[in-house]
Amino acid sequence: MASSGFFLICMLHSVVALTCGSMMVFYTNEVFVFGHGSEIASKLVGSTPHDQLLIRTSDSFSGLLLFAIGFLLFMVAFVKDKEFQSFFAKGCVLLHVAMAIWRVFFERKA
Repeated sequence: MASSGFFLICMLHSVVALTCGSMMVFYTNEVFVFGHGSEIASKLVGSTPHDQLLIRTSDSFSGLLLFAIGFLLFMVAFVKDKEFQSFFAKGCVLLHVAMAIWRVFFERKA
């Protein structure tokens, strides 16, 4: 018997990851303008053409990775094995805790 909570959480995370990933790949400038305003968005793109290319490439690969994670979560949402769901959920919690610790550590350094 599968947990409907697991399915809902995976689907929610999948939709968010797929949306954010595709926005990062295809609408980077629009997201920058929406989030930071047009003046700062122009600075985030880089000053030289080489910088702009590197930043666009990095954003596209980050978005592609996020899209792939969203697709993986979409597939995992349909797994009915209770033991796998428990294992996967524990791994996700561990990953979220590790990211939070990493974020706090580097925010304190800056």
